[in-house]
Amino acid sequence: MLTHQQATDSGDVVVTTAAGAVRGVRSGAVERFLGLPYAAPPVGALRFAEPQPAASWQGERDATHGGVTAPQCHNPFPALDVAPLIGTDQAGGNDYLTLNIWRPAGGGSALPVMVWIHGGGFVIGSKDASVSDGSAFARDGVVCIAINYRLGIEGFLPIPGVPTNLGLRDQIAALRWVQDNIAAFGGDPGNVTVFGESAGGMAVADLLTSPLAAGLFRRAIVQSGHGAMTRDIGVAQRLVRRLAKMLRIRPDPDGFRSVSTKRALDAQQKISQPTTLIDLRDGDGREPVFGISRFVPVHGDDVLPQQPLAALKKGAGKDVDLLIGTNAEEMNLYLVPTGVREKIGRLMATYLLHRSQPRARKVLTAYGLGRDGRRPGHALTDALNDLVFRWPARRFAEEHRGRTHVYELDWRSPALDGELGACHAMELPFVFDTLASVTGERGLAGTTPPQDLADQVHKIWVDFAKTGILPWPEFDASTRQVYQLSKGEAVHEPPMPAAPFLP
Repeated sequence: MLTHQQATDSGDVVVTTAAGAVRGVRSGAVERFLGLPYAAPPVGALRFAEPQPAASWQGERDATHGGVTAPQCHNPFPALDVAPLIGTDQAGGNDYLTLNIWRPAGGGSALPVMVWIHGGGFVIGSKDASVSDGSAFARDGVVCIAINYRLGIEGFLPIPGVPTNLGLRDQIAALRWVQDNIAAFGGDPGNVTVFGESAGGMAVADLLTSPLAAGLFRRAIVQSGHGAMTRDIGVAQRLVRRLAKMLRIRPDPDGFRSVSTKRALDAQQKISQPTTLIDLRDGDGREPVFGISRFVPVHGDDVLPQQPLAALKKGAGKDVDLLIGTNAEEMNLYLVPTGVREKIGRLMATYLLHRSQPRARKVLTAYGLGRDGRRPGHALTDALNDLVFRWPARRFAEEHRGRTHVYELDWRSPALDGELGACHAMELPFVFDTLASVTGERGLAGTTPPQDLADQVHKIWVDFAKTGILPWPEFDASTRQVYQLSKGEAVHEPPMPAAPFLP
């Protein structure tokens, strides 16, 4: 039994895991254990290999620092401080398949467990981002965990001869580690909620349908995500060939293993630029990621045998309680700070959307382009809000055969002269009760975000993790009950103008 724990006079606390003892630190009502390895470093022979168990150790492992992050490049918006969303410490190193744990001081037993999967387009992000610090969950009786996983080329490039979906396999390995070890930290392995935002939300939606993740969690929260952002392996391998050509290597395991991490990141950065044209559309002429990221999970393997929406229709994930939702103005994060929403013209708006959606002109007309002086950038932004995030999330909710609830964050940030609004990632500081991390002149939430809303939203997430109970009716295709977080009420939401244009 992995139950040994002791607190020292200095405030340190020691827990024994399957691999050895770890020494965390107590701070008030919360104890933190940071940088615990759930898998071996993915380097050398383990680069582009399935995650393997971490080596055991003798003595006490220092778990008071977060450690390193997965290799990545950053492209922050200059008008906003996004460091709280993606992390600031990008120290190099190999031992990054690690996780953080926050728990109530003194531990406990059979506590609900929440496992956080960070976002970042599958190319950036960190378990150590300040906006997703798990202390408030621990304060309220939850054992909260945040994980790193492989990103970009290392995690989501389907190189022939390499296991596909390595980033998702990492997440599954972390969830298995939780099953084996979380009781030692006072958590209940039978009451695990996995939650994530953006790419992390997409990952949670994928894991909900994956046969390899079956039985590893009881509940799931999908924030600004859904299961539609996966590619057929054959389509995604166009990216493999293009990158191999850029790097002047063969598109096989030996070729990519011969490339240094820095050189791979440089190529990843280049191919991710909007000016680098590559056709990643499916057979219907749709690009399911709308150009936001080149690197996403693929379907057609043992991790995701089917496209997730199709798997839901056959009952995948029906035993998992689902809370899924979006923010009212998701795309504002991408199009307002960059100036695109105000500057783009009609022809360019149509061209950009046509790269992902074959009926671009009709979509923009459905969102008001050409009526009452509607500006092209505003029509494009509203259309993308629904096409990229809001409508696919509702479709995921419709097809899930288990208990399903849907929310919408409608609180509008005053940042950027009030134009940022209820943008992508805006729910994060309310969910984690970390408003201070995004408050300020360049903060995502502006200068005076409402703490009472954070109290309400955080409590909803805590209650769901503890009992699965939510204060509004379940979602179905007829009643379409969506809970508006800032208003504190469920409303009937009619189908969106995007509905005829997506599966």
